[in-house]
Amino acid sequence: MAKKSKGVRIQVILECTEQKHTDIPGISRYITTKNRRNTPDRIELKKFNPYMKKVTLHKEIK
Repeated sequence: MAKKSKGVRIQVILECTEQKHTDIPGISRYITTKNRRNTPDRIELKKFNPYMKKVTLHKEIK
């Protein structure tokens, strides 16, 4: 049987910031995990946006 998680790693949602300022329909979102102890701030990653067909900045949303 697997150990229970203490809650150090949490699941976060990343949302595209550049697509909000355009008329392109849809929202590019990714789900990932982060270590709460190592990165207490919100994370920002460059990910592929399939609606805009290019790599854009995605920020963590709450």
